[in-house]
Amino acid sequence: MNKELKKILKIILPIALGVFLVWYSYRITSEEDRIQIIRYIKEADLFWVGLSICIGILSHISRAIRWNYLLEPLGYSPKVTNNIFIILMAYFANLGIPRSGEVLRATALATYEDVPFQKGFGTIVTERVVDLLILLLIILIALFSQTEIILAFLKEKGVGFTASFILLGVGFTGLLFTMLFLKRSTSRFAIKIRDFIKGLLDGLLSIFRMKYKWAFVLHTFFIWSAYILMFWVIKYTVPETIHLSFGQLLVAFVAGAFAMSTTNGGIGLYPIAVSKSLNIFGISAVSGNAFGWIMWISQTMMVVLFGAISFLLLPLLNRNK
Repeated sequence: MNKELKKILKIILPIALGVFLVWYSYRITSEEDRIQIIRYIKEADLFWVGLSICIGILSHISRAIRWNYLLEPLGYSPKVTNNIFIILMAYFANLGIPRSGEVLRATALATYEDVPFQKGFGTIVTERVVDLLILLLIILIALFSQTEIILAFLKEKGVGFTASFILLGVGFTGLLFTMLFLKRSTSRFAIKIRDFIKGLLDGLLSIFRMKYKWAFVLHTFFIWSAYILMFWVIKYTVPETIHLSFGQLLVAFVAGAFAMSTTNGGIGLYPIAVSKSLNIFGISAVSGNAFGWIMWISQTMMVVLFGAISFLLLPLLNRNK
């Protein structure tokens, strides 16, 4: 398979998967359920939707400020407004082509703030490593807070405690064997993976050498708290989800986070993933789907609107570049 075909498939396949999942979601719901879901979406309280969007904007501003803490040790201090526009542009680009936003961020930073592409991209990779670690922490919190309910749900579906324990054991053993293989193997693939992991660790450790490390940590926790909060307030738009606890919604948040990374901006998969996770806690498919679609539509509209505005404003405010 040549490189051009690979590039085309990387663009087309996630979009095709998203479109298929939208169609699949439509097919598995009855006409009556679809009418009810659409009614929930139309009648969603705009106060809570607007609040969720505002929280989302604050998270992007915080991310823009945090980015400068990574760039400062390299000798650069871009304008925060430029960082905000660049980040919003990147999220917008990711809706069309997965992972293109990271390249766009580094390119735009080089264009408007004279930060070399490699250095800018390195800080973005460091950001992603930190965000991945925080997501793993959230997953652990969600699992531990709802262990009994999740195990009861799995048992109801025919997956008992013993089977779950065996599955975890197999997964852990597989991980150990993979790590040993990567450590001892001399194959090109293993060397590339080792170099990649080393680069990630170097990027992570660089945080502890930065001048404003505690400000960086605080912004990181604020960003992820904002992500969870913007998800949590949406529960007030669907009557059946209002009673859900923080821990229960955290499970749905994690499911949605995985969906966002699978298809372009979570198209098609996000409402399905959120609905299935909420079903564990007794929420009907109709209410779960409505919740997922309201969250996805509101945040996608925010990214499209502010991303498009950023594409226009960034070059206008930096005419000298």
